[in-house]
Amino acid sequence: MAGYQLVGNSVFYGTEKRSCPCQWGKFSGVPLYYRLLKVPLTNISASLSIEGPPDGYRKNVGICLVNPSKKIFTASRIYIPNTWQMPQGGANNGEDLRKAAIRELREETGVTSAEFLAEAPYWLTYDFPIKVKNKLNHKWGTNYKGQAQKWFLFKFTGNEEEINLLGDGSEKPEFKEWSWRLPEQVVELAVDFKKPVYEQVLEVFSPYFSSDADEEHSTENEPNQGEVHKQSKRSLTFLQGQAS
Repeated sequence: MAGYQLVGNSVFYGTEKRSCPCQWGKFSGVPLYYRLLKVPLTNISASLSIEGPPDGYRKNVGICLVNPSKKIFTASRIYIPNTWQMPQGGANNGEDLRKAAIRELREETGVTSAEFLAEAPYWLTYDFPIKVKNKLNHKWGTNYKGQAQKWFLFKFTGNEEEINLLGDGSEKPEFKEWSWRLPEQVVELAVDFKKPVYEQVLEVFSPYFSSDADEEHSTENEPNQGEVHKQSKRSLTFLQGQAS
């Protein structure tokens, strides 16, 4: 029996009232549980798991990348002013979803030094606003209502010099600035139609962000919280040209 919960224009498909086993890495000793957000829900509600994304939604992976200080990587899009998001991207047919997340992370940020920590146990969906829907479906030659996402948590294990918004050169760049943010800042700076999904993602991964989840965490050499890193003017000109 399949089910979902609707929050705003976002639908959460998953399992309620049972623990959801998840592969946590050595940086966290807490199990992952399915916990609903404490936000108003509509009266459309059910609780059953499904194995894949619902019909009419593009299969997508999302990446929550955290540094040793447990701040989250976010980047601002080239062509949408004042909007920040976590990396995400479409998964190819038959592609392993975790490998798709690793690929998208590399393509969008240049990051290859990342350790898998956890996978959300259910799919999250959001509907496109009408203008976004028309634009993207015209671009893709599709008729999607929105995106169904499987989210992954990774820990960044490299140096910040590795982060390059030109990506690995295989795809057109999408971002112009990046920063490490607190979970509440990630939600606050997101575009409105993604906020419910972001809230749920961060709730799912919240055990990792608890103060005692990472015994190996060190406060030495912590990056400045909220500091914005920009591409060089030369790179930014290239980014803008690629996005046009």
